[in-house]
Amino acid sequence: MAIPNPNRILCSDHIFDGRNLLEGHALVFDTQGQIIELLSGDQFQKSDAEYLPGLICPGFVNAHGHLELSHMKGRVNAGTGLIPFLKAVVSLREVDPAEIERAIIAADEEMWREGIVAAGDISNKRDTIPVKSKSPIRYFTFIEAFDLWQDTMAETFYKGYQEVYEAYGDLPKSLSPHAPYSVSPTLFEKIKMANPQASILSIHNQEVSDENLLFLDGSGGFKDFIQGFGFSMDHFKPTGRNSVYYAMAHLEPKHQMLFVHNTLMAREDIRSVLNWNPRSYFVSCPNANLYIENRLPRYEDFRNEKAKVCLGTDSLTSNWRLSILEEIKTVLKYQASIPVEEVFQWACLNGAEALGMEAWAGSFEPGKKPGILWIQEFSKQPNGFILDSKAQVKRII
Repeated sequence: MAIPNPNRILCSDHIFDGRNLLEGHALVFDTQGQIIELLSGDQFQKSDAEYLPGLICPGFVNAHGHLELSHMKGRVNAGTGLIPFLKAVVSLREVDPAEIERAIIAADEEMWREGIVAAGDISNKRDTIPVKSKSPIRYFTFIEAFDLWQDTMAETFYKGYQEVYEAYGDLPKSLSPHAPYSVSPTLFEKIKMANPQASILSIHNQEVSDENLLFLDGSGGFKDFIQGFGFSMDHFKPTGRNSVYYAMAHLEPKHQMLFVHNTLMAREDIRSVLNWNPRSYFVSCPNANLYIENRLPRYEDFRNEKAKVCLGTDSLTSNWRLSILEEIKTVLKYQASIPVEEVFQWACLNGAEALGMEAWAGSFEPGKKPGILWIQEFSKQPNGFILDSKAQVKRII
């Protein structure tokens, strides 16, 4: 009696393997979702494979989100600009803990339905620990620290973040600075000392022109924003350079870095960051950028510098959905010159590498368990590959 083959064979019009779009190939994997091999057209019989029209790709990686802000969905108007947005977020954070918990659970479930297998998540509190402890999504948590440039209060702020950091126990995590405009030199030093050498750190970067203006000449809206909380900015001295140089001066290049948003980042800034730390990744959240500021980064500058770009969703406060596929669509809509397979690499392998999860996620390589997604509305036309605006994700495993 013949023993049934425990492996499953899928073929499609196109398979994205993590780096390249392949045509006429098949994917072999076992019942646990572990990849066995990729077969070219002459290595399998189509009658032995399940045919799924369109595209098969690895599970998506959401390199930047704020799961704990999920309860704010629809409560902050689009198009306000970053500083009014931040004020609104602060005013809406304290609500019924049960409501926060329900929203976190729903957001985690939404990401799983949308084909997300791994996520880099910003946390200021303990609220997401229960979900992250049992979710099928693997999270790397960035415990976010800020003191609004109050050096004399850095120790007090730091103790609170250290308690949150310790509460996450064995879950993958690091202590990370929020943004250049919100972290004093003293707090930066404490963050540096808190993280082991192998840590991955995240920082919001150059999301709005006010951030660069603060460091260039002290203008823009951030001084008033900070003073609005009752804190003085009289001690602040502009550096005469864009904000990212202050961040680099107070971080150590031994850490893998995620720079997030980068909406106003100049090509020279990108080059400087990569010279300082080649293990830097640049996370874009296109729909959140449109939601808050109605603008996108200049992706060509990142491509020209051979920078590794990843995709994130930000939070439901600043986005309509938690879908990496929707982020891909937005990039392709506004930057049609970027090859489709490159944007899919941002969404898969680059994100996995950025979060230190490339050993199992991001690509179809033997031994990995990256998740397998099917996107039916994907085709090759005379003018190139087309991802239909109505395309949806179906999770195979």
